[in-house]
Amino acid sequence: MKLHFLGAARQVTGSMFMLELEDYKILIDCGTDMERTIDYSQPAEPSKTFFPFDASLINLLILTHAHIDHSGNIPMLYREGFEGQILCTSPTADLTEILLYDSASLNLRKLKAAQGDSRKKQKKMDNLLKKGDLYLNKDVDDAIKNFVCIQFNRKFQIIDNVWITFYPAGHLLGAAHVVLEVLEEGVTKKIGFSGDIGRKDYPLHVDPVAIPEVDYLICETTYGNRVHEDIESPIESLGRIIRETCVDKPGRLIIPAFSVGRTQAVLFTLNQLIEEHNLPSIRVFTDSPLGRSSTKIYSKYLSYLNPEAKDFAKENDSLFDFDNLVFLQTEKESEAIKNYREPCIIISSSGMISGGRVEQHIANNIENSYCTILLIGFAAEGTLGRELLGGMKTLQIKTKEYRVNAQIRKIDVFSGHADQKGLIEFVRHQNPKKLKNIFLSHGEEQSMLDFKHKLEEFGFNQVILPEKNQTFDL
Repeated sequence: MKLHFLGAARQVTGSMFMLELEDYKILIDCGTDMERTIDYSQPAEPSKTFFPFDASLINLLILTHAHIDHSGNIPMLYREGFEGQILCTSPTADLTEILLYDSASLNLRKLKAAQGDSRKKQKKMDNLLKKGDLYLNKDVDDAIKNFVCIQFNRKFQIIDNVWITFYPAGHLLGAAHVVLEVLEEGVTKKIGFSGDIGRKDYPLHVDPVAIPEVDYLICETTYGNRVHEDIESPIESLGRIIRETCVDKPGRLIIPAFSVGRTQAVLFTLNQLIEEHNLPSIRVFTDSPLGRSSTKIYSKYLSYLNPEAKDFAKENDSLFDFDNLVFLQTEKESEAIKNYREPCIIISSSGMISGGRVEQHIANNIENSYCTILLIGFAAEGTLGRELLGGMKTLQIKTKEYRVNAQIRKIDVFSGHADQKGLIEFVRHQNPKKLKNIFLSHGEEQSMLDFKHKLEEFGFNQVILPEKNQTFDL
């Protein structure tokens, strides 16, 4: 049995692993690599395959959760010949469907914008072809009809001698840790994949659970060398900043937030502030059609949420609906709120300020000293979010330079990832004497190195930091 590390190796995005049995290949996640480098100086190669393997030889795909850095290249897998099923939870299937169709719609707009005979258009089309991952709705259609949904905590037999169990990971609605059991030459080997590990007491989501003891563990390290700094609850942190920004003065609060997961956590917290903590009436604009679709899915799967959310929904009839909440659909509606003169809150994607409608909201308000931009999660290198957190005095958005007069704030109570303490707690449910190897993934290299040293303090001396495309015999 071989384990191939095909993505998220010494970097955060692009999660993808292959477990190769004697005559059966299982892919675990198939995510978009947002850190992929492309040599645009070289000619496009239309015949070149997208993956470093023959997709037609993959037998099964297991999906830990819906976020695009875990699911985003699934349509490409089918385009290149994969014909197998996708195992995941029901909420993951529903969230992945809307995310992939959203990506396909964006790809279509890019292609249409690059059509034409001008040199500029031809160069744009050439660059799109070099990037390669331009799947469209048909490719998504091929993917979503192959979802097979299984429940948490129930062992499911994949083929003879191979079983899978999903355990709640808490990171996102339906997110799972995965444990595979493989009977090979009379010996059962257990391989655990952490997926993305959530944090305890997070709005809406259940707490992550420990997985049984395994022989091999693949563990994410997004916050491998960081501890969440905020000691306040989400309600306390968000409520204080809203009052400082929109009540004590007539300002506006912009919250860049991922459409799936983060937006719902913020909306739920706002609803709690209104219903239970007397927050004054302030207009809240949620500027993400994808965020609205995701919110409906969260409401659909109430049974997957934590007890606090279930109780709130029972008492108030809704998790997210409150007075003065406005969902913006069209770009025209989005542009119009720059003329709204009253204090307001704008929630818009993307969370790292790397594309999406939030860029325009930042551009419209970055020079306004009455505006606060609130970062509520991790921002990768190269994003506008990381530049703002770094204290940049000016910011270039598209082709224009802006002075940063707005207040830049950061809280991490809405970060959906376990911090170093949470990761250590997850790993320490394993027996150091039984565990043959821990493979670290899904994190910046320094984060992995620091986490490795921390694990060694607890007696885990078999920690490996795989390189991309590195293979291990299990």
